[in-house]
Amino acid sequence: MGGDVERSRIPQLRLDELLEELQARIDAARGTRDRVHSLLEAVLSVGRELDLTQVLRRIVEAAAVLADARYAALGVIGPDGETLSQFLTVGLSEEEIARIGPYPTGKGLLGELIRHPEALRLADLNEHPASYGCPAHHPTMRTFLGVPVRVRDEVFGNLYLTDKRGGEEFDADDESVIATLAVAAGVAIDNARLYEEAQRQQRWLSASAEINRTLLSGTSRSDVVELIAQRAREITGADLADVSVPVAGTDTLRVELALGGDTAGRLGLVVAQDGSLSGKACADASPVTTADLDGDPRLTAGPRRFEGLGPAVAVPLGRSAGRIAGVLLLARRAGEALFTEREIGPLLGFADQAALALELGERRRDAEQLAMLEDRDRIARDLHDLAIQRLFATGMTLQSAARFIDHSGASDRVLRAVGDLDETIKIIRSTIFGLRAREEGAGQGLRARAVRTTEEAQAALGFPPRLSMEGLLDTDVPAEVADHVVAVLGEALSNAARHAGARRVEVVLQATGAQVRLTVQDDGVGIPEQGRRSGLRNLAERADGVGGAFEIAPAPEGGTRLDWWAPLGA
Repeated sequence: MGGDVERSRIPQLRLDELLEELQARIDAARGTRDRVHSLLEAVLSVGRELDLTQVLRRIVEAAAVLADARYAALGVIGPDGETLSQFLTVGLSEEEIARIGPYPTGKGLLGELIRHPEALRLADLNEHPASYGCPAHHPTMRTFLGVPVRVRDEVFGNLYLTDKRGGEEFDADDESVIATLAVAAGVAIDNARLYEEAQRQQRWLSASAEINRTLLSGTSRSDVVELIAQRAREITGADLADVSVPVAGTDTLRVELALGGDTAGRLGLVVAQDGSLSGKACADASPVTTADLDGDPRLTAGPRRFEGLGPAVAVPLGRSAGRIAGVLLLARRAGEALFTEREIGPLLGFADQAALALELGERRRDAEQLAMLEDRDRIARDLHDLAIQRLFATGMTLQSAARFIDHSGASDRVLRAVGDLDETIKIIRSTIFGLRAREEGAGQGLRARAVRTTEEAQAALGFPPRLSMEGLLDTDVPAEVADHVVAVLGEALSNAARHAGARRVEVVLQATGAQVRLTVQDDGVGIPEQGRRSGLRNLAERADGVGGAFEIAPAPEGGTRLDWWAPLGA
C-alpha cells in the first residue's frame, strides 16, 4: 500500500520540476524582453539629443542601467589618439570626485582599450597586467566591462563599467547589450557633431557678415579688429583672444588688441616672432596649436603672461593677400578641450574672410585719404598763390613806405609789422608743407611723423589721442632733435596705453624760436609707485643729450602730465 503511494508521487514531482523549469524560462524570456525594451528606450533616449555633451551623458547613464553597474564612465580619446581628453562618470558624487583628484588620462587598464579597441570583460580588474591599481580615495572596484565606441571608421572613446550589482560578474549578455548601445551611441554622437558643426558654421557666417556690415558703415579699424577677436572668442569658447601685428622692418610682433585675462600686461607688448605661438603662425603663414600655452617649453619670447591657460591656437590673418596682416591667438583654460581640426578649419576660413574685409576697408580708407590729400593740395596751392603772394606784396609796400615816415616811432612800428608778416609767411609755408605730406620726402618731416606716431597709438589706447601742433616744426627743428621728439612721443603714448588706464590723452607739440616742446597729458591713474622707471630714465637721457630737460608730474585735473623740451640753435 505504501509503495503504491510512493509511485503515485513520482509523476507529481516530475510535473513540479517541469513547471519550475517552465517558470524559469518564462522569467528569463520576460527578463530578456524587458532588457530589450530597456535597450530600445536607451537607444531612443540617446538618439533624441542633439547637444553633444548631453548625448555623452545619456550614453553613460544608459550603460550603467542596462548592465546594472554601480559605476560607469565614458572616456573620449584626444586628438593624439593615445590619451583621454574628456571623462564623464556615473556613480560618483561630486565630493568623491573632488577627493580622488584629476580625471584619468588613459594610463593603465583604461589605456588598454585605447591600444586595443576590443571588448574586454574581467572578473577582477586588479589581476589584469595593465592594471596600476586605484588612486587614493578611489572606491574599490572588482568586476569590469569595457567596450569601444566607434563613430564611422574611427574610435571615438570607450565605455567603462565596473562592479555589477549583487556581486555578480558581467556576462556575455551584458557585453552584447553594451556593444549594441555603443553602436547606437556612435550614430548619435555623429549626428550631434554634425549638428554642432552646422550650428558653428552658421555662427561663423553670421560673424563674417557682421564684420562686413561694420566695415561698410565706416567703423574704425580698431573697432573692427575688436569685433573679429570678440566673435572668434565667443564661438570657440576661448578665455583669451589677442590680435598681434608685425612691426615693420623687424622680426617682432606687437599686441594690438587683448581680450580676457591680464589685458594691461599684454596690450602694446612687443615680442619676438621666434619663441612665440603667434610669431610661428606669422612665419609659417599657417595655424599653429599647443596643448599648454603657459608651460610649452618652445614659447620663451616675452614676459610670462599666460598663467592658467592650456589649449591654444594662433591663426594668421591675410594669407591670400601675400602678406600677414596680423595673427589671431585664442586660448582656453588649462584642462579644457584641445582645438581640433574640426574647429580650426572654420576658424581659418573666418580669419581669411576677416582679413579680406580689413583689406577692403583699408582700400576704402586709402581712397578717402587720397581725396582728402587732393583737397589739401588745392588748399595749399590757394595759400601759396593767393595768401603768401598778397602778404609778401603787402610787406614790400610797407617796407618801402617806411622810408617816407619821418616819425621814428611810426617807422619802427611799420618795420615790426613787416617782420610779423614775414613770420606769418613762414607759418603759412610750414602749414603748406604739412598739407603736402604725401609728396616725396614731405612725409619725413617732424609734423608728419608726429601724426603717424599718434595714429599708431590709437589701437593700443582704444581711442584716438588729441594732437595739436604749432610753429615751424619741419623747418626749425634739426633732424637729430626731431628723432628724439618722435621717440619720446612714442614712449609716452605707449606708457599711457599700458599703465595709465586713461580715457583721454592730449598731445601738444610746439616749436618756438628758442625751443621745441612736447607735452603729453592723460586722465589715467597717475604714476605707479612701484612701476618700472627705465622708460622715464630713457626720456631724461634723451633730453640731456640735446641740452634740454624733462619733467613728469601729476596733472592738475588728475592723471599725468609729461613735459619734454630741447633748445633750438640760431
